[in-house]
Amino acid sequence: MALVTLKEVSVSFGADALLDHANLTIEANERIGLIGRNGAGKSTLLKLIDDEIAADDGEVVRQQGVVTGRLIQEVPSDIEYDIRSVVALGDAERGQALADYYLKDGSSKETEEASEQDLQQQLNDLDAWSLDRQVQTLCSKFDLDPTAGFAQLSGGMKRRVLMARALVKEPDIVLLDEPTNHLDIDTILWLENLLLGLNVTLVIVSHDRSFIDKLCTRIVELDRGMITSYPGNFSRYLQAKAKALEEEERHNAKFDKKLAQEEVWIRQGIQARRTRNEGRVRALKKMREERRQRRERQGTASISLNQAGRSGKIVIEAKNISARYDNKTIIEDFSCRILRGDKVGIIGPNGCGKSTLIKILTGENQPSAGTIKIGTSLEVAYLDQHRAAIRDDLSVQDNVSGNTEISINGQKKHIMGYLQDFLFSPARARAPAAKLSGGERNRLMLAKLFTRPFNLLVLDEPTNDLDYETLELLEQLLMDYNGTLLLVSHDRTFLDNVVTSTIAFEGEGQVFEYIGGYDDWLRQRRATSKAASDAKADGKGEGKVDGKTETQAGKESESSTSKPKKLSYKLQRELDLMPQKIDELEQAIASITEQMADAGFYQQDAQVIAQVSGELKAKQDELEACFERWEELEAM
Repeated sequence: MALVTLKEVSVSFGADALLDHANLTIEANERIGLIGRNGAGKSTLLKLIDDEIAADDGEVVRQQGVVTGRLIQEVPSDIEYDIRSVVALGDAERGQALADYYLKDGSSKETEEASEQDLQQQLNDLDAWSLDRQVQTLCSKFDLDPTAGFAQLSGGMKRRVLMARALVKEPDIVLLDEPTNHLDIDTILWLENLLLGLNVTLVIVSHDRSFIDKLCTRIVELDRGMITSYPGNFSRYLQAKAKALEEEERHNAKFDKKLAQEEVWIRQGIQARRTRNEGRVRALKKMREERRQRRERQGTASISLNQAGRSGKIVIEAKNISARYDNKTIIEDFSCRILRGDKVGIIGPNGCGKSTLIKILTGENQPSAGTIKIGTSLEVAYLDQHRAAIRDDLSVQDNVSGNTEISINGQKKHIMGYLQDFLFSPARARAPAAKLSGGERNRLMLAKLFTRPFNLLVLDEPTNDLDYETLELLEQLLMDYNGTLLLVSHDRTFLDNVVTSTIAFEGEGQVFEYIGGYDDWLRQRRATSKAASDAKADGKGEGKVDGKTETQAGKESESSTSKPKKLSYKLQRELDLMPQKIDELEQAIASITEQMADAGFYQQDAQVIAQVSGELKAKQDELEACFERWEELEAM
């Protein structure tokens, strides 16, 4: 028997139903990825499964005794308890009594003996001591200090505590609403492994495509009130969804054509009113009603950048910079050169100093040591992760501009038309910003940011809460952007798709730059770590590198740094031509991919399809080989 079944369920909070006679079955040990547009009703569906709200119509059937735990999207800001109390409160029946016991346990000298006995008796009656053991187990498993205050934790640690709270009742179904928000990559990987090891059913709402792709065995899409299931992970869903949309477009076009023909017929007058045609008239009325009730798919955001003139060729040059905070070194002896058009990703654990580095690189702060050279003609636009520039007391429209017209790349545009490009209807544009969802706030911040001209764009966690389609559009926009980009993100797929190099914080103030995105950094970092460990394993006492001690290797490295090895003419020529070759291959791959995306491509002869697919694979392999060769030449 299924754990939870939704039968013809409807839920409405406005003009359009969030759930419109929707059906869903959740089986034991499934890992479901729940996706849909911002505002489509994903959080509402989680509340329905959790029995927090009731359906307006239809039936929700739960297996007897089924227990749910839920991680909410927003981190509460008004909790004054310690960590163990917050975790305990995940059990509504016994958690409050246990939290009261923890509170009195911390101030037992002031507690009357009778009151203490009454509380312990209450805990005995509720069998709360088993909950206490579960709280202690989870705190240990999640590496949490039980007596630390919740309010003083970072955003990432708070979500870790709330995750433990969702598991405290040992639920059969765990509902996770944006679990990776505010988590750094290491914590996301830890969470992935934790969830894979749980013997529970998972329903996950997340914008992190890598996270969903690794965890989920089924994708459930909520679109225009309807629920559709796609077996497999996110990558398989994308293929199936593209075919489903093509089929929907064909069906609607065929239906609309027939409706138009029938409308012409009915206007012929007397023939349409003959008795023998009454059935046809009734069918036409039914078609009209079906067309009236059709919910059109919401358009995609249409974002454009308000780009300033070109900056100088060298945008930022940092030489041996260091930064210290509270007598702690967070950046030590880091150098880099960022050129016009570079797209640089910055990764590292929460609190490691990524924001500090950005402020130094953009000239807002000065380093403790070293020098920073800022290029000429720079126009900087900055999106901070806290979205501090949004005023909740103002409307969406007034947050973007106090004027009715704005200028984008020299073209005048009405503010309402501009906001509709970011999927804000006129009614939503006039609403206070305080009423916006997380994804809508993100779109508002982007709309506000992109009204000003810039050639250096700094984005700090821009992907939080964005739906997949807006996320992919932003990716494409940044890939086509010809200015310079500094991007702080924990979204691995986003980094891989956008950035050309990665600055990584690797602990104890060590910061290094690598070619490529997240996966490229991971491969290069692992290769470096393996080489170092192998060298130490081969040597006796002091590690060896290529047969030399680390000291000798270090001295030779210093010598080679002071006197760079010059490439031969042939190798230098190969290096100089490599960017052009890579660009040509990427254009060829894009052209073949576009050809294969055409609706009629797979209707051709199988031999033609195989030939084109083989050509695409060959180009992709050649491109990967070029990147590897580029890295080799750069290292030389």
